[in-house]
Amino acid sequence: MSDLTPTRSVVLELKDERRAMHEGYVFLDEKCLLLAGEMLRELERHAALQRTFLAAWETAIAALQAAVARNGLEGLQVYPPTDLSAAGVRRVPRSLMGLALQEAELSFVPAPSTAGVERSPEAEACRDAFRRLLVQAAPLAAVAGNLERLQQEYRRAVRRARALQDVLLPELDRTVYEIETRLEELEQEDAIWMRQAQ
Repeated sequence: MSDLTPTRSVVLELKDERRAMHEGYVFLDEKCLLLAGEMLRELERHAALQRTFLAAWETAIAALQAAVARNGLEGLQVYPPTDLSAAGVRRVPRSLMGLALQEAELSFVPAPSTAGVERSPEAEACRDAFRRLLVQAAPLAAVAGNLERLQQEYRRAVRRARALQDVLLPELDRTVYEIETRLEELEQEDAIWMRQAQ
């Protein structure tokens, strides 16, 4: 039995506390549903972005193979890369129940590329293919980060909801039951004492 003094006001306070805990449990349960729905939407976006990324990857690999075949590995290693000094990741933050999510895209104005000593259309195509691959990677990375944050928040909300449902609410119910039982016993003792006093 708890260390609380068995009074009606304690029972009322505990019932109010139980009502508040139950509301918290309902809130966490709804939060889990919202997070799960958002995870499904993000998974769909991730799948679509990944398909686009993998197509760009295949194109980049084919361009790399053609450039190596034309220029050789050493010739391609010294070919000037794309100038990314003006590149930047534009992030658009958004929030879901206080959880920070984001969308991102790589934006830059391609500077005129420095031509290699021996200009090669295959090397140019390889450089452009990898630039396009890099552009595809930014939104995919943002969605992957969103999924990770959503998963962590979902696990935390589920853990809290289970703690309320499986531990705290039953303990509180048990305490209320014990106090109400003790109050009934005290009332019966008082009634017996009153009858004996008459």
